[in-house]
Amino acid sequence: MRDVHENETPVLIVGAGPTGLLLGAELRRRGVECRVIDEHEGPMHWDRATVIHPRSLEAFEAVGLSDQFLEAGVKQRKAVVHSQGRRLGEIDLAICGSRHGFNLGLSEETTESILDEYLARQGGRVERSSRLTALELHDDRVVATIERDGTEERASFQWLIGCDGYHSVCRQEAAIELEGDDIDAPWAVFDATLDPWSESYEANYAFLDELPVILTALPDRRWRVYLRPSADESDLVEDATVTIGRYHPGTAIEDVANPTRFYCHTKVATRFRSGRVLLAGDAAHVCSPAEGHGMNSGIQDAFNLAWKLALVVRGVCAPDLLESYEVERRPVAEAITRSGAMAEQAQSQTSPAARHARDATLAAAYADPGSRHHEAVAEAELDIDYGRSVLALGDANAVLGPGQRLPTTIGAVSTEGRDRFLDQTLGHTGHTALVVGGAAAAAGELAHLASSVREAADPALVERTVTASIAGTGTGAGDGAVRLDAAACELLGVDEVTLFVLRPDGHVGLRADRDHLEALRRYQSLLRGAA
Repeated sequence: MRDVHENETPVLIVGAGPTGLLLGAELRRRGVECRVIDEHEGPMHWDRATVIHPRSLEAFEAVGLSDQFLEAGVKQRKAVVHSQGRRLGEIDLAICGSRHGFNLGLSEETTESILDEYLARQGGRVERSSRLTALELHDDRVVATIERDGTEERASFQWLIGCDGYHSVCRQEAAIELEGDDIDAPWAVFDATLDPWSESYEANYAFLDELPVILTALPDRRWRVYLRPSADESDLVEDATVTIGRYHPGTAIEDVANPTRFYCHTKVATRFRSGRVLLAGDAAHVCSPAEGHGMNSGIQDAFNLAWKLALVVRGVCAPDLLESYEVERRPVAEAITRSGAMAEQAQSQTSPAARHARDATLAAAYADPGSRHHEAVAEAELDIDYGRSVLALGDANAVLGPGQRLPTTIGAVSTEGRDRFLDQTLGHTGHTALVVGGAAAAAGELAHLASSVREAADPALVERTVTASIAGTGTGAGDGAVRLDAAACELLGVDEVTLFVLRPDGHVGLRADRDHLEALRRYQSLLRGAA
């Protein structure tokens, strides 16, 4: 055994799925060395997760990967729901509030490949066939025992992040419980071509019949077919044909690949942190595949954790900053598992009366514009609000308050175009101070405040200061400022002059409509101490 007592690298990430890969790359982009290990010999040749939600696409856009994903995947613009031979309704994701008004259909192994390349561009790599076997937790470090090719290594790290899935060794070694329920009924999945197919190839279809079937669009007019099999040894294609044939008589399921049966769970870890061990992705929470939140939630875990952990490792902020990770992400995990359990219950209704009542409720929801919008936002994972976090500071606002995500549609109504606005405000490794002048801003106030913010901003925390104002109001924004129109200011909830401090993950850390500089100082002090 090779015994290492000194810290070789600050962070060890266990597990090279989408969560671990994105986390490793984002740490390295911020100058933090980390090792990423995975017990498998090589990348997965196929994995069943498919749907990438709009919020995940926003995260990928922020780190410069959205073009690769959009080129590789297929847009799933609508979700269409059927039951008992009739169409109950549909949701058009264009109304969700993201510039990416669609899900993206892409098999998980392709997602992992793109993220693996991203990690490599940041100077990292995955150490394959490397298995974590034991942990020693100390106040100032974690000692990990790693086995590879029959040889064991004991290495010391400042922090260890468990991204190693449902059977997480990290979670077990840290003595963190996973609470919830096992889903008794099995799922099954396979990829196939449907011929003929008369409907859109840019949509997902749910058929909530006695044998439920969900079709998710893949590139090249392929489908990933999820279903509840009729029996343990049933023919999966025959099962799916029974349901699909009710709506599309004569459609054949062809070129079937990767037929797999699997069981699911709806569970959340009791804690996301134990000392210097943190959990993310399926190591921290698992849910039903019915709504496609599993992989996406792990991606958001990584997006939330990376910037915080980097500040702590670099000594800019106290370790207490990491407490906000669980405070912000665990309620999201609880929400998606709860929602998934409700979807499972709705699918499993067997009595005619219960199915009729369920279908009537769904049809009414899809017929109501407000309900459709609510469902679209939830599907897109744009309803996540960190307003109760210790890192949400400042003035409440009914339109855009502390802890909420900065809408990516603001750029679309900017007089200078969405690309310029997003480039200025999102995707940076540090915080961005955004000084916005609305229609009632006093002349010269915006430029004066922006100058003062630049002087007061801590460069270790606030990477840049951006000004934005309504064109032609004489706010003195200066050259290079983003010019907004009235609709953009409405989306920001700004009338006079407001200071936003945007976190690297696109959420509002601070909103100050008054006493701007004092609020900035308090927020920076909060970040450094996180008390």
